[in-house]
Amino acid sequence: MYYPQYMATNTDTPRSTVSLPMPTILTQAPADAPGLSDKFGRQATDLRISLIDKCNLRCTYCMPADGLAWLPKSKLLTLEEIARIVRIGVHDLGIRELRLTGGEPLVRVDLPQIIAAVRAEHPALPISLTTNGVGLAKKAAALKESGLARINVSLDTLHAETFAKLTRRDHIDSVFAGIDAALAANLAPVKINAVLMRGINDEQAPELLAWALERGLELRFIEQMPLDADHVWRKDNMVTAADLRAYLESRFRLSPDTRPRDGAPAERFLVSTHADPDTILGAVGIIASVSEPFCADCKRTRITAEGKVMSCLFSREETDLSALLRDGSDDAAIAERWRAAMWGKPRAHGMEHTGLGSKDFVQSDRSMSAIGG
Repeated sequence: MYYPQYMATNTDTPRSTVSLPMPTILTQAPADAPGLSDKFGRQATDLRISLIDKCNLRCTYCMPADGLAWLPKSKLLTLEEIARIVRIGVHDLGIRELRLTGGEPLVRVDLPQIIAAVRAEHPALPISLTTNGVGLAKKAAALKESGLARINVSLDTLHAETFAKLTRRDHIDSVFAGIDAALAANLAPVKINAVLMRGINDEQAPELLAWALERGLELRFIEQMPLDADHVWRKDNMVTAADLRAYLESRFRLSPDTRPRDGAPAERFLVSTHADPDTILGAVGIIASVSEPFCADCKRTRITAEGKVMSCLFSREETDLSALLRDGSDDAAIAERWRAAMWGKPRAHGMEHTGLGSKDFVQSDRSMSAIGG
């Protein structure tokens, strides 16, 4: 449903002049707007909560070499606060899926307890985790036992030298071990997230897909986005979805998956060989946030590690829930503020139009590690 009478009209401050994250100017969502709706008719049903901003890698497309100033523990959402947010989301606001992210969520020592607490209240809720895989080998079985359903592991290359160049750390063997442990624990489907950087690992894409197919893993390539802390991203130097398909089709045949995408960020392709197009070897996904945006069907709402709603991954506005969580406010007040934050969700890419890299796009001061994927 579209509500034109509730469109924002304040255009006094051009977005291109804003240099710091701004608090959301809250406009109450209409009483008849379902769940976490926005003024463009979208409804968020996929909740992503960042558990911590800290990470043990320093990926060049995310963090500076020296890391960032981490949040103090007192600022992080507690186990009880996370469970309460999920409870409000599921019971009152139509949330149907939960993804736990970071930073690196495995760094959070109470991760199994968080998962167990959510699972105890929501036995049927799909709960997934995005991780860099470092340390996963020792924790995969416990995470499964706690109630985790599936996992996404970030891996951009199969080569130790390239891994070290991209992450500034020498942990590729730990990631491989973590993937094996996730498979053994049946955290299925195990998905692999890969970001390609031109001149570094872009030509390795077919090799990475072959490796994933051999192991029954679903690979998802993600276009590099302007969410790096160093702010060196350039649209004219990124590997686009079209580039990626050309790389993959040099070795494989890709056929569009005809099943409804239903708000999923990845466009999915069935994979076969040119010699035997009828034998499907598996699937691959491409998340083309920059070159082929899918904002019109976005169903995600994000909570940062310190309890702020980000209605859009590229939004510069944030709405704090932590104060309400800690001042005795009831669930209805928290739900209403969350609804208001999502009602103000921008049309696309933190603006009123798509256009990462356009002249009026202003990159957030938050990197991906501080937002949560």
